[in-house]
Amino acid sequence: MANDTSRFPTTKFWRTTNAIIAGFVKYGIGTPDLRLLTTRGSRSGFLHTTPISLLENDRGRFLVAPYGPVGWVHNIRQDGFATLRHGGWIELISVVEVGPGRAAPVLREYLDHPRSAVVGPYFSASPDAPVDRFEDEAAAHPVFEIVRSTTVRL
Repeated sequence: MANDTSRFPTTKFWRTTNAIIAGFVKYGIGTPDLRLLTTRGSRSGFLHTTPISLLENDRGRFLVAPYGPVGWVHNIRQDGFATLRHGGWIELISVVEVGPGRAAPVLREYLDHPRSAVVGPYFSASPDAPVDRFEDEAAAHPVFEIVRSTTVRL
């Protein structure tokens, strides 16, 4: 059931879907976990924005890369900071990538959500799998913890 996560297919369908979702999130419409993540391109220097699902729990706030090391992952690894937008609020964030031990419970919780209907096929572990199975998933699905943030109103 698991797909190869080394390359997420950026088809016309996904670009259109992301553009529609981004339009809603920009105006504050959508689920509370949806944000627009903006990173600076690691090679080009241009700003790139993509909708993401933020995970917040008692252990912290996390960005999860369900499709593997895609563009925003490379960008945020280089810079260590980005912005999150939801409606008229922009949050400037600093992040650190977490290791497999810390990432495993986050990945498990990330999949234990209705979003798993879309991202579940990119994981080899199911949401009810033991946490140690998700330690193996951490290499294919990077997890970043938000360590500092400042929120401003537009």
